[in-house]
Amino acid sequence: MLPEHANPFGKVHGGVVLQMLDEAGAISAMRHAHRPCVTVAIDSVTFVSPVHVGQLLCCSAAVSAVGRTSLEVEVEVTAEDVTTGVRTHTNSAHVVYVALDDAGRPTAVPPLVFETSAEEERARAAAARRAERLARRAAR
Repeated sequence: MLPEHANPFGKVHGGVVLQMLDEAGAISAMRHAHRPCVTVAIDSVTFVSPVHVGQLLCCSAAVSAVGRTSLEVEVEVTAEDVTTGVRTHTNSAHVVYVALDDAGRPTAVPPLVFETSAEEERARAAAARRAERLARRAAR
């Protein structure tokens, strides 16, 4: 991260971190859907530790569940001190994207194929989060 990404105290702005988190999640969603994907929701994000100027921001993203046209992607963000190799968890989020067809309308996405029991558990947890999001939306 460079000085233009930070506040006067050398801490990277949360919005910069969120932008990179969202971009990493979108790339993961588009790789799975083979279609353009747009952000629909970002679940609660808590910043656990700051990112400092000079650190390498690393975003790891994986599709955790798919619906008919939507995908949930789990993104983990770490900051790495490139001189020592020490990595610090900064935040994580679950981001929901919708795949778009050529006319910009929601379109179907391929099913998610589970290769491990951990992936199946991640999908179960994603289904619970989806139910919570839908309940919040219905309560509005």
